[in-house]
Amino acid sequence: MKAIEYLVRDRLSTLGLDRIAELTHFACTSEDINSASYALTVKRAVEEVWLPALDTVIAKLRELASEHADAAMLSRTHGQPATPSTMGKELAVFAWRLERVRAQIAANDYLAKFSGATGTWSAHLSADPDADWPTIAREYIEGLGLGFNLLTTQIESHDWQVELYDRVRHAGGILHNLATDIWTYISLGYFAQIPVAGATGSSTMPHKINPIRFENAEANLEISGALLASLGQTLVTSRLQRDLTDSTTQRNIGVAFGHSLLALDNLRRGLNAISLRRDVLLADLDVNWEVLAEAIQTVIRAEVTAGRSTIQDPYALLKELTRGHRVGAADLAAFVEGLEIGDAAKQRLLALTPATYTGIAEQLAK
Repeated sequence: MKAIEYLVRDRLSTLGLDRIAELTHFACTSEDINSASYALTVKRAVEEVWLPALDTVIAKLRELASEHADAAMLSRTHGQPATPSTMGKELAVFAWRLERVRAQIAANDYLAKFSGATGTWSAHLSADPDADWPTIAREYIEGLGLGFNLLTTQIESHDWQVELYDRVRHAGGILHNLATDIWTYISLGYFAQIPVAGATGSSTMPHKINPIRFENAEANLEISGALLASLGQTLVTSRLQRDLTDSTTQRNIGVAFGHSLLALDNLRRGLNAISLRRDVLLADLDVNWEVLAEAIQTVIRAEVTAGRSTIQDPYALLKELTRGHRVGAADLAAFVEGLEIGDAAKQRLLALTPATYTGIAEQLAK
């Protein structure tokens, strides 16, 4: 900071402005300069680089969600076959989550101080007791497009940075979840990877197309998240009126965002190189008719409530039929035919298949 101060003084003298050269760094402490510098740098990085990169991933997710809104697929809760959804709806969940956190990040404050050695304007008042120094400082900082922090110690308290890095880390966690889910869908055969000319997969197995984009995204998000968590943990504290732990820590802000940007680039490229295999989704559904047990026992409950059935404990009844073993379309049809329920309810159940048992998933995706 002193080197920069001397450089500015030199330049002013060269320009014949020796009279005001002494005002260089007038009544300031280093943090009066650094807090504004970091706020401007991080603000521009987030708004001009990081958010646009996130937006490309969100836009691709929205596109895929719309394209595959009606693509029925078997859900897996606890890794087990569960009530079907659509691929579009599942991708829309990620877009929805990311858009919410994005809005919080976009609304983040970027604060700076300009109040001297311990935030009291003591030196300022000594030089000119009649000036309204807090107002002068506020107008200067706000003129830079930043928020003004009135109450500080020697440093701007960095709370805005902690809030921002926690939110970016939160977004990274959602993106990590996206990467692992897409990786799993590829593993299940739901998505085929589009071959890239000249690309090498396994070093020994020529047939393989490894899901490297999603794996690289995972790793970079984990590194970024660890750094952002460390930044948030360290920057929230400064011993008494000042210590320098923040100075060392803040030198890694760019590294944390750099790894996050690498992840976003890998996700963008990965999402552009996958193709949904609807035939695999339908085949998976067709060997898991037992997922309709939920629908059947729920319809029975409604029929009992309406006075059209006297079946006791339909959950236990369906559990006995389906838990731990496969049942096919014919098995379920025969079971439904023998149920004591109203004819309309029976016809609804007989018409149901795993591929049509998706509720309003398509509308939600759209």
